[in-house]
Amino acid sequence: MPHKKTAQKARKRKASQVSKRQSSGSIQAVKAELPLQQHKPGATKWIITTGGVVSGIGKGTATASIGKLLSRNFKVVPIKCDGYLNVDPGTMNPFEHGEVFVLEDGGEVDMDFGHYERFMDINCKKEWNLTTGKIFDSIIRKERQGLFLGKTVQVIPHITNEIKAKWMDIAQTESADVVTIEIGGTIGDIENSWFIEAARQLKNEVGHENILYVHLSYVPFVKSIGQQKTKPAQRDIETLRSLGILPDIIIGRSEEELTKDSKQKISLFCDVPEEAVISGKDIETIYEVPIMFEEQGLLALLAKRFSFHPQKDLTEWRKLISSIKMPKYRVKVAICGKYTALNDSYASLIEAIRHAGANLNCGVDITFIETTDIEGGKLTVDSALHSADAIIVPIGFGSRGVEGKIAAIRYARERNVPFLGLCLGLQLAVVEFARNVCGLKDANTTEVNPKTPNPVIMILPEQKKIKELGGTMRLGAEASQLRKGTIVANLYKSGVAVERHRHRYEVNPKYHGILERNGMVISGSSRNGRLVEFIELPSHPYFTATQAHPEYKSRLEKPSPLYYGLIRAAIARKYRIKTVS
Repeated sequence: MPHKKTAQKARKRKASQVSKRQSSGSIQAVKAELPLQQHKPGATKWIITTGGVVSGIGKGTATASIGKLLSRNFKVVPIKCDGYLNVDPGTMNPFEHGEVFVLEDGGEVDMDFGHYERFMDINCKKEWNLTTGKIFDSIIRKERQGLFLGKTVQVIPHITNEIKAKWMDIAQTESADVVTIEIGGTIGDIENSWFIEAARQLKNEVGHENILYVHLSYVPFVKSIGQQKTKPAQRDIETLRSLGILPDIIIGRSEEELTKDSKQKISLFCDVPEEAVISGKDIETIYEVPIMFEEQGLLALLAKRFSFHPQKDLTEWRKLISSIKMPKYRVKVAICGKYTALNDSYASLIEAIRHAGANLNCGVDITFIETTDIEGGKLTVDSALHSADAIIVPIGFGSRGVEGKIAAIRYARERNVPFLGLCLGLQLAVVEFARNVCGLKDANTTEVNPKTPNPVIMILPEQKKIKELGGTMRLGAEASQLRKGTIVANLYKSGVAVERHRHRYEVNPKYHGILERNGMVISGSSRNGRLVEFIELPSHPYFTATQAHPEYKSRLEKPSPLYYGLIRAAIARKYRIKTVS
């Protein structure tokens, strides 16, 4: 393969890095960098995932689950290809796109990367999210520079070659054992057609034995006749085959397990062995999907195709799933936001709650409170939150729903309900405290009221001159210094917390003193001490907030400390116990 020498050099660099880490005693870092079983430089395996009939059938979860089954033994690098012309989802409305997921390196990427990171326990990179906007931008810049030597620039071969080149470059740079490529949208969409064509061409370049195509197709159950119908899947896969891609594995997404008859029909009409037709039924928790796939022999199919022998150990994973399905405790968490019409707007937040619950043997019932309804008088705070065992005020931009969020925060503070504020949630917790405890009745954020006489929240200085919106916020992972003896420091079990950010505004340094004199503790700040990163109220059972987004780094097996603390406090409050085990 063309990247063999590059992969070898990368391996040597990694060996050197391992040696250095070993000398510094960083055991976990060393473990993560150890050579992976059976890897042969230049022999990257490729798994392409496509979907059809309808969107939103779970390609991201399926891809992440395959990665989970392989990542114990191999370095798996996930790539997501999206057909939209936006360079990234950073400026897209949550109602339009769902959650914008933020990576360690500050990349704003598709929410499917949340699944990849949570299932595979890896930190992805922004280069792994390819959009049509990125590809077209790259091609146009090259054309303007004269790099095509006067030739007519066309979709084929120039666009498809650019896509393949980026895929190959990622594989080379990362020395990947396995690259998974998820192509967004559905088969037949114009927007993803160049990615599909590139995926077809890839087989001839890497070799048939090194690539495998997985296709998800919807198999509806028609209640009126009491049958699963495979015709939509058959037509969908017929379209895929007409584009030159012959699926090796078909995952039939359905409400119930695929019947024997349905599997036989799909096998016969779509030309795949019956054992390669996998049932992707609806299940209680998405974390069961890797187990469901493994039990149906999907891992065995991959091993046969690629001639390797991955070792699976999902013991701990199974224990946590058991805690989700049969918990000892159960609490209710209210999420007070303004994008509640689309749950995907808070995808990582929801998963972080579930992670904390699973590790505390606690089931969590999540209810969404639309704060514009509180603000507009459709809901009272008491009626909305009286049954909540914990309250979360999450991210948001703009003025809509802000006063409703402030009302929810005041309720949590005054009623001693465990509370967690995230990003805007921290900023509004400061506004609420300034107004109702510090006596600054007209306190506000300049995002809502630029002329407020008490701007307790103001735009970051480095953001004032920025005109463009995309990729210009404070983005990515940064370290915070934690105050010793605080709730936050005890939860992180460290004097430092590294979390990801996505914001333009901060707590005004001029007001730090008055906030602390009135009982608010700044429990974490930036390394230079200027930016407030964490706040808490020591007089409250659990009242914490952070400028960061700890949900992005939460994993089922490694829950976010702040979410863990919230659910633990909710259990203690509801069940009136001091120690939760």
